[in-house]
Amino acid sequence: MPLGSRPGPKGPSPHLRELKETVRTLLGLDEDTAVMVRQLACTEPGCPPLETVVAVLPMEGEARRWTLHRPADQITEDDLRVALLAPQQHD
Repeated sequence: MPLGSRPGPKGPSPHLRELKETVRTLLGLDEDTAVMVRQLACTEPGCPPLETVVAVLPMEGEARRWTLHRPADQITEDDLRVALLAPQQHD
Protein backbone atom coordinates (compact mmCIF):
# COMPACT_ATOMS: atom_id res chain seq x y z
CA MET A 1 0.00 0.00 0.00
CA PRO A 2 1.44 3.42 -0.92
CA LEU A 3 2.47 5.76 1.85
CA GLY A 4 -0.41 7.92 3.07
CA SER A 5 -3.16 5.81 1.53
CA ARG A 6 -5.93 4.24 3.54
CA PRO A 7 -7.94 1.14 2.86
CA GLY A 8 -11.60 1.56 2.02
CA PRO A 9 -13.58 3.49 -0.56
CA LYS A 10 -12.02 6.47 -2.31
CA GLY A 11 -13.66 9.84 -1.73
CA PRO A 12 -16.80 10.71 0.19
CA SER A 13 -19.90 8.59 0.03
CA PRO A 14 -22.66 9.68 -2.38
CA HIS A 15 -24.82 10.66 0.62
CA LEU A 16 -22.08 12.90 2.06
CA ARG A 17 -21.67 14.56 -1.35
CA GLU A 18 -25.43 15.11 -1.48
CA LEU A 19 -25.44 16.64 2.01
CA LYS A 20 -22.57 18.93 1.02
CA GLU A 21 -24.44 20.15 -2.06
CA THR A 22 -27.60 20.66 0.01
CA VAL A 23 -25.63 22.82 2.48
CA ARG A 24 -24.24 24.84 -0.44
CA THR A 25 -27.75 25.37 -1.87
CA LEU A 26 -29.47 26.18 1.44
CA LEU A 27 -26.86 28.79 2.36
CA GLY A 28 -26.43 30.16 -1.18
CA LEU A 29 -22.67 29.56 -1.14
CA ASP A 30 -20.33 30.23 -4.02
CA GLU A 31 -17.78 27.73 -5.31
CA ASP A 32 -14.94 29.50 -3.45
CA THR A 33 -16.48 28.59 -0.09
CA ALA A 34 -15.36 25.23 1.27
CA VAL A 35 -18.05 22.96 2.71
CA MET A 36 -17.08 19.95 4.79
CA VAL A 37 -19.44 17.26 6.06
CA ARG A 38 -17.86 14.65 8.31
CA GLN A 39 -19.25 11.83 10.40
CA LEU A 40 -17.32 11.49 13.65
CA ALA A 41 -17.33 9.27 16.71
CA CYS A 42 -18.58 11.18 19.72
CA THR A 43 -16.76 10.42 22.96
CA GLU A 44 -18.61 12.78 25.30
CA PRO A 45 -20.89 11.25 27.95
CA GLY A 46 -24.53 11.04 26.82
CA CYS A 47 -23.63 11.73 23.21
CA PRO A 48 -24.78 9.31 20.47
CA PRO A 49 -21.95 7.10 19.16
CA LEU A 50 -21.85 8.97 15.82
CA GLU A 51 -22.46 12.61 15.03
CA THR A 52 -22.20 14.62 11.84
CA VAL A 53 -20.32 17.90 11.70
CA VAL A 54 -20.95 20.47 8.98
CA ALA A 55 -18.38 23.24 8.49
CA VAL A 56 -18.51 26.18 6.11
CA LEU A 57 -15.18 27.88 5.46
CA PRO A 58 -15.46 31.04 3.32
CA MET A 59 -12.43 32.67 1.71
CA GLU A 60 -13.31 35.81 3.67
CA GLY A 61 -15.29 36.04 6.87
CA GLU A 62 -15.85 33.71 9.77
CA ALA A 63 -16.09 29.95 9.52
CA ARG A 64 -19.34 28.41 10.75
CA ARG A 65 -19.91 24.95 12.23
CA TRP A 66 -22.95 22.85 13.13
CA THR A 67 -23.14 19.48 14.88
CA LEU A 68 -26.04 17.15 14.23
CA HIS A 69 -26.23 14.36 16.80
CA ARG A 70 -26.89 11.45 14.47
CA PRO A 71 -25.08 9.50 11.75
CA ALA A 72 -24.79 11.19 8.35
CA ASP A 73 -26.92 8.52 6.64
CA GLN A 74 -29.87 9.53 8.85
CA ILE A 75 -29.68 13.25 8.05
CA THR A 76 -32.22 14.66 5.62
CA GLU A 77 -32.50 17.95 3.76
CA ASP A 78 -35.11 19.04 6.31
CA ASP A 79 -32.67 18.32 9.17
CA LEU A 80 -30.06 20.51 7.48
CA ARG A 81 -32.59 23.26 6.81
CA VAL A 82 -33.59 23.38 10.49
CA ALA A 83 -29.99 23.34 11.76
CA LEU A 84 -28.41 25.72 9.26
CA LEU A 85 -31.18 28.29 8.98
CA ALA A 86 -31.96 28.57 12.69
CA PRO A 87 -31.01 31.91 14.27
CA GLN A 88 -27.42 31.81 15.52
CA GLN A 89 -27.11 31.40 19.27
CA HIS A 90 -24.36 33.49 20.87
CA ASP A 91 -23.08 32.83 24.39
